[in-house]
Amino acid sequence: MSADQTLLAFETDCHIFDGCGFPAPGLHSFVFEPLFTIGGFEFNKPMLLALLGSLVIVGFFWAAFGKAKVVPGKLQMIGEAGYDFVRRGLVYEALGKKEGEKYVPFMVSLFFFIWIMNVWSIIPVAQFPVTSIIAYPAGLALVVYVLWVGLTFKKHGFVGAWKNITGYDKSLGWILPLVVALEFLSNLIIRPFTHAVRLFANMFAGHMLLVMFSVASWYLLNGIGIAYASASFVMTIIMTAFELFIQAVQAYVFVLLACNYVQGALSEHH
Repeated sequence: MSADQTLLAFETDCHIFDGCGFPAPGLHSFVFEPLFTIGGFEFNKPMLLALLGSLVIVGFFWAAFGKAKVVPGKLQMIGEAGYDFVRRGLVYEALGKKEGEKYVPFMVSLFFFIWIMNVWSIIPVAQFPVTSIIAYPAGLALVVYVLWVGLTFKKHGFVGAWKNITGYDKSLGWILPLVVALEFLSNLIIRPFTHAVRLFANMFAGHMLLVMFSVASWYLLNGIGIAYASASFVMTIIMTAFELFIQAVQAYVFVLLACNYVQGALSEHH
């Protein structure tokens, strides 16, 4: 089945008892036709949502703080609450106020960018979490990874950075080579991989569940199956509410880990 055909998998009048099988969602649920192509570059729906998400965040904070007042209005209060949540609840907790202040803008941007890309999943018409495409979490994890490695070498120098990364400690004795090998593998390979996959896997699974119950609600909407369709629809609502919670949690966890990585880069011992 081609990508064009799979995109139409849910556009059907197929219902239970009509002699057709359940149109189960699968990987084709994450395949999109390009909206337009420029010189061989295909611009699709997830790219559009990522771009719109960036514009929404920039527009919101511009509106909230562009003309900040001593006595804040409602929009400024919301913006300050969100900014302060990340600053105090994540950055200060991991890095301290003095050391962490310089990283607050980056972490705030990272948090709200991930959150809005997750939230697209439950927004009508959009209905797709951008972070369920592995390239986006991988790109964000790469940014954090480069920051962490760069800070490590800047803080400790070439030799000290490798000691920090590999957990080098002479007091470990004969197990030192094993520790160095494991720490090297863990920090330089596994860490960025798990950082990306944790976000991707949760958003991928959540989207699959929402699509599954949504499609099932429509498929069962026929004859006696209406009773089952109602139950499936209730589950869709429950899963949507649960997914809204998970979306915020995943943004929180991603940024929390990013803060911890920066803290590790700045500390004397890994």
